[in-house]
Amino acid sequence: MKIHLTSVFVDDQAKALAFYTEILGFVKKHDIPLGEEHRWLTVVSPDEPGGTELLLEPAGHPAVEPYRSMIVKDGIPLAQFAVDDVHAEYERLRGLGVRFTQEPVDMGPIVTAVFDDTCGNLIQIAAKPE
Repeated sequence: MKIHLTSVFVDDQAKALAFYTEILGFVKKHDIPLGEEHRWLTVVSPDEPGGTELLLEPAGHPAVEPYRSMIVKDGIPLAQFAVDDVHAEYERLRGLGVRFTQEPVDMGPIVTAVFDDTCGNLIQIAAKPE
């Protein structure tokens, strides 16, 4: 068994696609219209085009807003992405205007940082120092 797809709820799919591709560097894999307002919209790592897909899922379900607002309020990231160097990625993303809620922190076996994805979620980046 392996993870094929996971999702993040987003307020605006077009805005999310721009952020996740233009800022974070993912590439669009699927963009299939689902009715007039929504799309089956996934992105993948450019290093693993056949790897795990991230679904940029519309946040329309009534349970989404209370769930997201509580975890954001508590500072809990919705997802975690692996990077080679958290400090370098932190500087790169800050240079692109990304707002971090947690600067890089050495947590023993890993280094982490947390940013706002502009779509209603906190995302953590993490790396194992060499």
